[in-house]
Amino acid sequence: MTKTILPGQTIGIIGGGQLGHMLAQSAKAMGFKVGILDPGANCSAAQVSDFHYQKAYDDREALAAFADACDVLTFEFENIDTDSLQALGDRVYLPQGTELLAKTQDRLTEKAFLQAAGAQVAPYCRVASLADLEAGLDQLGYPAVLKTTRFGYDGKGQQVFRSVQDIDQAAELIKDQVCILEAWVPFTKELSVMAVGKPGGDLVTFPVAENIHSDNILFESIVPARISAELQAKADRVARQIARAGHLVGTLGIEMFLTADGKILINELAPRPHNSGHYTIEACDFSQFDLHIRAICNWDLPKPRLLQPALMVNVLGQDLAAFEEALDQASHWHPHLYGKDQAKVNRKMGHLTLLTDDTDQSLKEIKATQIWKRG
Repeated sequence: MTKTILPGQTIGIIGGGQLGHMLAQSAKAMGFKVGILDPGANCSAAQVSDFHYQKAYDDREALAAFADACDVLTFEFENIDTDSLQALGDRVYLPQGTELLAKTQDRLTEKAFLQAAGAQVAPYCRVASLADLEAGLDQLGYPAVLKTTRFGYDGKGQQVFRSVQDIDQAAELIKDQVCILEAWVPFTKELSVMAVGKPGGDLVTFPVAENIHSDNILFESIVPARISAELQAKADRVARQIARAGHLVGTLGIEMFLTADGKILINELAPRPHNSGHYTIEACDFSQFDLHIRAICNWDLPKPRLLQPALMVNVLGQDLAAFEEALDQASHWHPHLYGKDQAKVNRKMGHLTLLTDDTDQSLKEIKATQIWKRG
């Protein structure tokens, strides 16, 4: 069933973090009412929305009531119980469905999906015991990285193995859960592409971003990526290939490794707006959030255009005070703060976008501020 959702109707967003915040801002600008379901009081998205169900994500009664109050539902994070979400399909329009979401919730099913779609991934194996780990390391060699199959983000739930001496440290990670062991990829760059699809198969992509991480958390995104036009086209092709295989509706963040010999290996997928796509708010004629709203409402999707090269920088809890102090003298910065109540270390509190004609100079400018003690 396909519906068209029009201004004045209500979009429900499950999740109240910064992605929900920016989705709500786009939806409100387009004339929609917005509701948020999130257990946190005064969460980021609720601050810019019409109503907030402060309920747990697994509260099926609350989810049903929330669905009844909305005309279409979407989500801003992956870790939603797909059975609970699927059950709402009889009460409210759920254009994204749960199939692609379910595939991305488990790293093993995600890898299998990517391979079936014709994309390349790092060699990997399933690990459910210490014996599996030892056999996997014998097969893949060192270094390798062990990851939980579910609920990992920003480097959480991961361990790198550089020698046999590291094996003993894995006991806690393997305990009571299945993991995945991946061969270490000696990449030259980390890239990402944001793809957006609507019911019926229409699909658009944003320019390729080059991503710089620090302590497994995205630090900076550079757009366009500093790679050849040929490699940009290759990254875009594989992103479209994956999006079509997943019958994409809404936004999909596709994270990639580029190797020295020009191979593109897919690292992971995020079936929602993505941190590395935040630059689109200022740098493109339509943002990733605008197009996500258009997609789930079954509106036509324009091909987004990059208006100017950009640098996006994350603002974590430890950066926040110095960042806020600098804003009155940084007239060319585009600051975004998410309204979170506590500035914890490594918690994403906001981001900055710089529109630039000289990426190298902008990178030097950020470093010279001494606000960011990494990178």
